[in-house]
Amino acid sequence: MKKTGVGTWAFMFEETPMLFPEVLPILKRQGYETFELGSFGHHPSYSNTPSGEDRDALRESWTSLGLECTGLAGDLWDQRLITGSTNEAYMERFRAILQFAVDLQIPGVRVDTTEDPWVLGDVQGESMPKNDDTIAKYGGDGTAPRIDYDVALKNVIDTWKVCVQEAADAGKRLIWEPEPGFAFNKVDDIERILDGVGEDLLLMGDVCHAHQIGELGARQPGKKQTLDGGIAEFYKRFTGRFGRQHIIDSDGTINAHLTSTHVPLFDGMLKFDEFMEALVDAGGDDVWSIDMCFWPDATNNVQKCKAGLDQLIKQYG
Repeated sequence: MKKTGVGTWAFMFEETPMLFPEVLPILKRQGYETFELGSFGHHPSYSNTPSGEDRDALRESWTSLGLECTGLAGDLWDQRLITGSTNEAYMERFRAILQFAVDLQIPGVRVDTTEDPWVLGDVQGESMPKNDDTIAKYGGDGTAPRIDYDVALKNVIDTWKVCVQEAADAGKRLIWEPEPGFAFNKVDDIERILDGVGEDLLLMGDVCHAHQIGELGARQPGKKQTLDGGIAEFYKRFTGRFGRQHIIDSDGTINAHLTSTHVPLFDGMLKFDEFMEALVDAGGDDVWSIDMCFWPDATNNVQKCKAGLDQLIKQYG
Protein backbone atom coordinates (compact mmCIF):
# COMPACT_ATOMS: atom_id res chain seq x y z
CA MET A 1 0.00 0.00 0.00
CA LYS A 2 1.30 3.45 -0.94
CA LYS A 3 2.20 5.96 1.75
CA THR A 4 0.70 9.44 1.54
CA GLY A 5 2.90 12.51 1.22
CA VAL A 6 2.73 16.23 0.54
CA GLY A 7 5.20 18.93 -0.51
CA THR A 8 5.64 21.47 2.28
CA TRP A 9 6.01 24.28 -0.27
CA ALA A 10 2.19 24.28 -0.39
CA PHE A 11 2.31 26.31 2.83
CA MET A 12 4.95 28.81 1.70
CA PHE A 13 2.92 30.87 -0.76
CA GLU A 14 -0.03 31.82 1.42
CA GLU A 15 -0.93 35.47 1.98
CA THR A 16 0.65 34.94 5.39
CA PRO A 17 3.28 32.26 4.75
CA MET A 18 3.33 29.51 7.35
CA LEU A 19 6.51 28.78 9.28
CA PHE A 20 7.88 25.26 8.95
CA PRO A 21 7.35 24.25 12.62
CA GLU A 22 3.66 25.11 12.14
CA VAL A 23 3.36 22.79 9.14
CA LEU A 24 4.39 19.49 10.70
CA PRO A 25 1.58 19.21 13.29
CA ILE A 26 -0.94 19.95 10.54
CA LEU A 27 0.39 17.12 8.39
CA LYS A 28 0.34 14.76 11.36
CA ARG A 29 -3.19 15.75 12.30
CA GLN A 30 -4.40 15.30 8.73
CA GLY A 31 -3.00 11.78 8.57
CA TYR A 32 -0.07 12.21 6.20
CA GLU A 33 2.75 9.75 6.71
CA THR A 34 5.50 11.51 4.73
CA PHE A 35 6.42 14.89 3.30
CA GLU A 36 8.84 16.45 0.83
CA LEU A 37 10.78 19.42 2.18
CA GLY A 38 10.58 22.66 0.23
CA SER A 39 14.08 23.74 1.20
CA PHE A 40 14.04 27.38 0.16
CA GLY A 41 12.72 30.76 1.23
CA HIS A 42 12.07 30.98 4.97
CA HIS A 43 11.76 27.20 5.36
CA PRO A 44 14.79 25.11 6.41
CA SER A 45 17.67 25.09 3.94
CA TYR A 46 21.41 24.46 3.78
CA SER A 47 22.01 28.19 4.29
CA ASN A 48 19.69 28.98 7.21
CA THR A 49 20.29 25.69 9.05
CA PRO A 50 24.07 25.55 8.88
CA SER A 51 25.29 23.61 11.91
CA GLY A 52 25.15 19.90 12.60
CA GLU A 53 23.34 20.63 15.86
CA ASP A 54 20.71 22.69 14.05
CA ARG A 55 20.22 19.94 11.49
CA ASP A 56 19.90 17.25 14.13
CA ALA A 57 17.22 19.30 15.88
CA LEU A 58 15.43 19.87 12.60
CA ARG A 59 15.27 16.17 11.84
CA GLU A 60 14.05 15.47 15.36
CA SER A 61 11.16 17.91 14.75
CA TRP A 62 9.54 15.46 12.34
CA THR A 63 10.77 12.09 13.56
CA SER A 64 9.34 12.92 16.99
CA LEU A 65 5.93 13.15 15.34
CA GLY A 66 6.37 9.88 13.47
CA LEU A 67 6.67 11.67 10.11
CA GLU A 68 9.13 10.71 7.38
CA CYS A 69 10.83 13.20 5.05
CA THR A 70 11.20 11.45 1.69
CA GLY A 71 12.49 14.18 -0.59
CA LEU A 72 14.16 17.58 -0.73
CA ALA A 73 13.54 20.38 -3.24
CA GLY A 74 16.47 22.78 -2.88
CA ASP A 75 16.89 26.25 -4.32
CA LEU A 76 18.81 26.00 -7.58
CA TRP A 77 16.57 28.39 -9.51
CA ASP A 78 18.98 31.31 -9.65
CA GLN A 79 21.58 29.06 -11.29
CA ARG A 80 22.20 28.89 -15.05
CA LEU A 81 22.38 25.16 -15.67
CA ILE A 82 21.92 25.59 -19.43
CA THR A 83 23.43 28.95 -20.41
CA GLY A 84 26.15 29.38 -17.79
CA SER A 85 29.73 29.65 -19.04
CA THR A 86 30.68 26.91 -16.55
CA ASN A 87 28.79 24.68 -14.15
CA GLU A 88 30.95 25.60 -11.14
CA ALA A 89 28.34 27.74 -9.38
CA TYR A 90 25.60 25.19 -10.04
CA MET A 91 27.72 22.35 -8.68
CA GLU A 92 28.72 24.33 -5.60
CA ARG A 93 25.05 24.93 -4.78
CA PHE A 94 24.06 21.35 -5.62
CA ARG A 95 26.72 19.95 -3.31
CA ALA A 96 25.50 22.14 -0.44
CA ILE A 97 21.94 20.89 -1.02
CA LEU A 98 23.09 17.30 -1.29
CA GLN A 99 25.00 17.55 1.98
CA PHE A 100 21.89 18.99 3.61
CA ALA A 101 19.96 15.91 2.44
CA VAL A 102 22.72 13.64 3.78
CA ASP A 103 22.72 15.33 7.18
CA LEU A 104 18.92 15.12 7.42
CA GLN A 105 18.85 11.52 6.14
CA ILE A 106 16.52 12.48 3.27
CA PRO A 107 16.70 9.87 0.48
CA GLY A 108 16.14 11.97 -2.63
CA VAL A 109 16.96 15.37 -4.14
CA ARG A 110 14.69 16.97 -6.74
CA VAL A 111 16.11 18.99 -9.65
CA ASP A 112 14.87 20.77 -12.76
CA THR A 113 16.61 22.52 -15.64
CA THR A 114 16.36 25.96 -13.90
CA GLU A 115 15.93 28.06 -17.07
CA ASP A 116 12.94 29.10 -19.13
CA PRO A 117 12.12 27.30 -22.41
CA TRP A 118 12.82 30.71 -24.02
CA VAL A 119 16.55 30.00 -23.97
CA LEU A 120 16.03 27.27 -26.61
CA GLY A 121 14.17 29.51 -29.05
CA ASP A 122 10.91 31.37 -29.58
CA VAL A 123 8.06 30.34 -27.34
CA GLN A 124 4.83 30.66 -29.28
CA GLY A 125 2.79 33.55 -27.97
CA GLU A 126 4.87 33.89 -24.81
CA SER A 127 8.07 35.48 -23.60
CA MET A 128 10.34 34.88 -20.69
CA PRO A 129 9.48 37.06 -17.68
CA LYS A 130 11.89 39.88 -16.92
CA ASN A 131 11.98 40.81 -13.25
CA ASP A 132 14.40 41.08 -10.33
CA ASP A 133 15.04 37.33 -10.46
CA THR A 134 15.94 37.25 -14.15
CA ILE A 135 18.07 40.37 -13.83
CA ALA A 136 19.96 38.67 -10.99
CA LYS A 137 20.35 35.51 -13.05
CA TYR A 138 21.24 37.00 -16.45
CA GLY A 139 22.32 40.56 -15.72
CA GLY A 140 21.48 43.58 -17.87
CA ASP A 141 17.75 43.82 -18.47
CA GLY A 142 17.19 40.19 -17.48
CA THR A 143 17.04 38.89 -21.05
CA ALA A 144 18.24 35.29 -21.33
CA PRO A 145 20.80 34.43 -24.01
CA ARG A 146 19.63 32.06 -26.73
CA ILE A 147 21.63 28.86 -26.96
CA ASP A 148 21.99 26.14 -29.54
CA TYR A 149 19.84 23.13 -28.68
CA ASP A 150 22.65 20.57 -28.87
CA VAL A 151 24.95 22.71 -26.74
CA ALA A 152 22.18 23.18 -24.18
CA LEU A 153 21.46 19.45 -24.12
CA LYS A 154 25.14 18.64 -23.60
CA ASN A 155 25.40 21.15 -20.75
CA VAL A 156 22.53 19.55 -18.87
CA ILE A 157 23.65 15.97 -19.49
CA ASP A 158 27.29 16.59 -18.59
CA THR A 159 26.40 18.34 -15.34
CA TRP A 160 23.73 15.89 -14.27
CA LYS A 161 26.04 12.94 -14.90
CA VAL A 162 28.26 14.38 -12.17
CA CYS A 163 25.29 15.12 -9.92
CA VAL A 164 23.88 11.62 -10.30
CA GLN A 165 27.22 10.05 -9.43
CA GLU A 166 27.78 12.27 -6.41
CA ALA A 167 24.24 11.61 -5.21
CA ALA A 168 24.71 7.86 -5.62
CA ASP A 169 28.04 8.01 -3.76
CA ALA A 170 26.15 9.68 -0.90
CA GLY A 171 23.40 7.06 -1.01
CA LYS A 172 20.83 9.47 -2.47
CA ARG A 173 18.58 9.51 -5.53
CA LEU A 174 18.50 12.35 -8.06
CA ILE A 175 14.96 12.97 -9.32
CA TRP A 176 14.15 15.32 -12.20
CA GLU A 177 10.75 16.97 -12.46
CA PRO A 178 10.07 18.07 -16.07
CA GLU A 179 7.48 20.81 -16.36
CA PRO A 180 6.33 23.56 -18.72
CA GLY A 181 8.12 26.23 -16.71
CA PHE A 182 11.58 24.99 -17.63
CA ALA A 183 13.50 24.11 -20.77
CA PHE A 184 13.45 20.60 -22.26
CA ASN A 185 9.74 20.19 -21.70
CA LYS A 186 8.89 17.97 -24.68
CA VAL A 187 8.65 14.20 -24.46
CA ASP A 188 11.58 13.71 -26.85
CA ASP A 189 13.64 16.19 -24.79
CA ILE A 190 12.96 14.20 -21.63
CA GLU A 191 13.96 10.98 -23.33
CA ARG A 192 17.22 12.46 -24.67
CA ILE A 193 18.26 13.69 -21.24
CA LEU A 194 17.38 10.40 -19.53
CA ASP A 195 19.31 8.44 -22.14
CA GLY A 196 22.25 10.83 -21.97
CA VAL A 197 22.59 10.90 -18.18
CA GLY A 198 21.87 7.21 -17.63
CA GLU A 199 19.55 5.02 -15.63
CA ASP A 200 20.39 6.55 -12.24
CA LEU A 201 18.55 9.75 -13.17
CA LEU A 202 14.92 9.23 -12.16
CA LEU A 203 11.78 11.15 -13.06
CA MET A 204 9.34 12.90 -10.78
CA GLY A 205 6.00 12.03 -12.29
CA ASP A 206 3.50 14.86 -11.79
CA VAL A 207 0.02 14.26 -13.19
CA CYS A 208 -0.60 17.96 -13.81
CA HIS A 209 2.71 18.44 -15.63
CA ALA A 210 2.09 15.24 -17.61
CA HIS A 211 -1.20 16.78 -18.77
CA GLN A 212 0.47 20.03 -19.83
CA ILE A 213 3.42 18.31 -21.53
CA GLY A 214 1.76 15.23 -23.01
CA GLU A 215 -1.64 16.60 -24.00
CA LEU A 216 -1.32 20.39 -24.36
CA GLY A 217 2.31 20.96 -25.34
CA ALA A 218 2.37 23.96 -23.01
CA ARG A 219 5.22 26.47 -23.36
CA GLN A 220 7.08 24.29 -25.83
CA PRO A 221 9.39 26.25 -28.17
CA GLY A 222 8.74 25.80 -31.88
CA LYS A 223 6.56 22.89 -32.96
CA LYS A 224 4.55 21.44 -30.09
CA GLN A 225 4.88 17.74 -29.32
CA THR A 226 1.82 16.08 -27.85
CA LEU A 227 0.80 12.46 -27.42
CA ASP A 228 -2.33 10.90 -28.89
CA GLY A 229 -2.68 8.81 -25.74
CA GLY A 230 -2.31 11.84 -23.46
CA ILE A 231 -1.34 11.35 -19.83
CA ALA A 232 -1.51 7.55 -20.03
CA GLU A 233 0.88 7.51 -22.98
CA PHE A 234 3.24 9.86 -21.15
CA TYR A 235 3.55 7.37 -18.31
CA LYS A 236 3.88 4.43 -20.68
CA ARG A 237 6.65 6.24 -22.55
CA PHE A 238 8.79 6.40 -19.41
CA THR A 239 7.80 3.20 -17.63
CA GLY A 240 10.56 2.09 -15.26
CA ARG A 241 12.18 5.53 -15.07
CA PHE A 242 10.13 7.08 -12.25
CA GLY A 243 11.38 7.61 -8.72
CA ARG A 244 8.31 9.36 -7.27
CA GLN A 245 4.75 10.20 -8.30
CA HIS A 246 2.97 13.47 -7.55
CA ILE A 247 -0.80 13.09 -7.68
CA ILE A 248 -2.74 16.30 -8.30
CA ASP A 249 -5.34 17.74 -10.68
CA SER A 250 -5.12 20.25 -13.53
CA ASP A 251 -7.40 22.90 -15.00
CA GLY A 252 -5.34 23.14 -18.20
CA THR A 253 -3.97 26.61 -17.49
CA ILE A 254 -0.50 28.05 -16.92
CA ASN A 255 -0.16 30.08 -13.72
CA ALA A 256 1.51 33.42 -13.04
CA HIS A 257 4.80 31.59 -12.41
CA LEU A 258 4.65 30.22 -15.99
CA THR A 259 4.16 26.59 -15.08
CA SER A 260 1.23 24.18 -14.66
CA THR A 261 -1.62 25.26 -12.41
CA HIS A 262 -1.96 22.59 -9.73
CA VAL A 263 -5.62 22.18 -8.75
CA PRO A 264 -6.88 20.24 -5.71
CA LEU A 265 -7.71 16.61 -6.44
CA PHE A 266 -10.97 16.12 -8.34
CA ASP A 267 -11.55 19.88 -8.70
CA GLY A 268 -9.97 19.98 -12.16
CA MET A 269 -10.55 18.50 -15.58
CA LEU A 270 -8.57 15.25 -15.36
CA LYS A 271 -10.20 11.83 -15.65
CA PHE A 272 -8.08 9.73 -13.33
CA ASP A 273 -9.60 6.42 -14.36
CA GLU A 274 -8.13 6.95 -17.84
CA PHE A 275 -4.49 6.99 -16.74
CA MET A 276 -4.04 5.68 -13.20
CA GLU A 277 -3.32 2.12 -14.30
CA ALA A 278 -0.58 3.41 -16.63
CA LEU A 279 0.82 5.51 -13.78
CA VAL A 280 0.92 2.49 -11.48
CA ASP A 281 2.59 0.34 -14.15
CA ALA A 282 5.14 3.11 -14.81
CA GLY A 283 6.64 2.61 -11.36
CA GLY A 284 8.06 4.77 -8.62
CA ASP A 285 8.69 4.30 -4.93
CA ASP A 286 6.19 3.58 -2.16
CA VAL A 287 5.00 7.21 -1.78
CA TRP A 288 2.29 9.11 -3.63
CA SER A 289 2.63 12.78 -2.83
CA ILE A 290 0.33 15.80 -3.16
CA ASP A 291 1.78 18.90 -4.84
CA MET A 292 -0.32 21.98 -4.05
CA CYS A 293 2.25 24.55 -5.15
CA PHE A 294 0.93 28.13 -5.46
CA TRP A 295 -2.70 27.18 -4.63
CA PRO A 296 -4.35 29.23 -1.84
CA ASP A 297 -5.81 28.04 1.47
CA ALA A 298 -3.20 25.33 1.83
CA THR A 299 -4.36 23.86 5.14
CA ASN A 300 -7.89 23.12 3.97
CA ASN A 301 -6.95 22.09 0.44
CA VAL A 302 -4.12 19.81 1.53
CA GLN A 303 -6.62 18.11 3.85
CA LYS A 304 -9.12 17.82 1.01
CA CYS A 305 -6.42 16.30 -1.20
CA LYS A 306 -5.59 13.76 1.50
CA ALA A 307 -9.12 12.36 1.22
CA GLY A 308 -8.78 12.17 -2.55
CA LEU A 309 -5.38 10.56 -2.32
CA ASP A 310 -6.69 7.96 0.11
CA GLN A 311 -9.43 7.15 -2.40
CA LEU A 312 -6.93 6.69 -5.24
CA ILE A 313 -4.66 4.55 -3.08
CA LYS A 314 -7.61 2.35 -2.14
CA GLN A 315 -8.42 1.92 -5.86
CA TYR A 316 -4.94 1.72 -7.38
CA GLY A 317 -2.19 1.95 -4.77
